[in-house]
Amino acid sequence: MSEHVHSDEGDALLKDASLRITKPRQAIARVLVDAEDHPDAEQVWSRARENDPSVSQATAYRTLAVLAEKGLLRTHTFDGSATRYELAERPHHDHLIDVETGEVREFVSREIERLQARVAEEHGYEIIAHRLELYCRKAG
Repeated sequence: MSEHVHSDEGDALLKDASLRITKPRQAIARVLVDAEDHPDAEQVWSRARENDPSVSQATAYRTLAVLAEKGLLRTHTFDGSATRYELAERPHHDHLIDVETGEVREFVSREIERLQARVAEEHGYEIIAHRLELYCRKAG
């Protein structure tokens, strides 16, 4: 994906949050758009500083807070760890968390989704939203 496309996505994210577009905020938004993992605030700040050394820790934390408050970021606190972030617009997925390394892997299982819906239905409910986090360690 070209840098321009990432910039446009990042600018749209900031606009959706009614945030003024500044170079530091653009660097932060770019980190979030490019992230293939679930970075915490310190990681977002550190990565943003690689693109723009003027990004302050306060700006990173405030920007993340506003984006999360506006529903544009999902927050995760896996097993009491630091809050991690991902774009809210991403398709539904569940998480495998390696308890030894902290690595977070995403997965989708139609079978698990069907089973959850069936269990809810058997109890007279309809699922509106859910999170599934599996805490694991490498086998063997």
